[in-house]
Amino acid sequence: MSDARNSDAQIIPIGTNGRPGRGTGRDRPSSAARSLVRPPKPPAKTAASVASKPLAKSAPTRAATPPSAPAAEPAPRPAVTTQERHPLAGVPIGDWFSAFQGAAIEIFGDHWERRLAEMMAFLRRRLSGEYVVDDYGFDTEVTERFFLAALRPIAEKWFRIEVRGAENIPTTGGALVVSNHSGTLPVDGLMTMLKIHDETGRFLRPLGADLVFRLPVVSTLARKGGATLACGEDAERMLSGGELVGVWPEGFKGIGKPFSDRYKLQRFGRGGFVSAALRTGVPIIPLSVVGAEEIYPLVGNLPSLARLLGMPYIPITPFFPLLGPLGLVPLPSKWLLEFGEPIRTDSYDAVEADDPMLVFNVTDQVRETIQQTLFTLLRERQSVFR
Repeated sequence: MSDARNSDAQIIPIGTNGRPGRGTGRDRPSSAARSLVRPPKPPAKTAASVASKPLAKSAPTRAATPPSAPAAEPAPRPAVTTQERHPLAGVPIGDWFSAFQGAAIEIFGDHWERRLAEMMAFLRRRLSGEYVVDDYGFDTEVTERFFLAALRPIAEKWFRIEVRGAENIPTTGGALVVSNHSGTLPVDGLMTMLKIHDETGRFLRPLGADLVFRLPVVSTLARKGGATLACGEDAERMLSGGELVGVWPEGFKGIGKPFSDRYKLQRFGRGGFVSAALRTGVPIIPLSVVGAEEIYPLVGNLPSLARLLGMPYIPITPFFPLLGPLGLVPLPSKWLLEFGEPIRTDSYDAVEADDPMLVFNVTDQVRETIQQTLFTLLRERQSVFR
């Protein structure tokens, strides 16, 4: 009796959406599926059905329940694919404009329209070639908009540079800024260029070593940033033209000295910068920089490899080359820049620039001024990093 009842019942296997045999691929369901079927409930008894039911002594036989009609299958939903939808469908133009305006404010600030217009004008000039460079390749617009703008967060947030004596820098006319050199890499020259421009609005024209202009990419960037070869002819020409020229007489001996010799000035060469200042009659501004010695503490050198590569030295610091590229990140030391009182040279005749004793005396005066200022700043500094 149980088999007959199950054979007549409607089988709805689990997960087949009401289609018998869909899960097994056959028209009849399996025995395992039939065992899950519950028998249908008998219809409710009414008074009429009870009255019409005959009385019999024999055991009543239960009639098979007729199978119910199968439920209608729901209509299939059309599939939505990415090919049928446009990327901008459903997004109003106003929302896109608001998003663009918000991004522009984040990048350019409240005056984003003017800044964006300036940026577009700058790109148009660069593409059309309508920009000016001087005889040395100096590009004012690129230097101010990109080079100095990229250095400014490092100077303000990382090194926290403090400037003293900026009023000693002439606002017009030629002048020669002479500074100590340190730091394994010439980062102090870049920071000096930035702070002079921020304090006075003038561009410092550095005199670079021969190696700077032999490197493929560095030479181009140096020319565009205002640097020129450290020779007497170029220095005198720029000083006579009213430029603010920067020189680091220690050269590679200054930035490549061991950490144990920090803030001890090396020899200032033969005084070529003094001769250029004497011939042009411009003032000499001594500059003392404290803090650059600690950014890459030089504890070793590889002279054999340096000679093989044509470099003045291959530095070894506590973090380089041990940490690889991560070792090139400078330490966040606190910097102090102090510009001393100008040393006048306009009282001398141009022919006195050939007097070696006079050149030596002026050179020694500049060197001693910088050295004594360094000692004073070191005594005032509370800590290397604050």
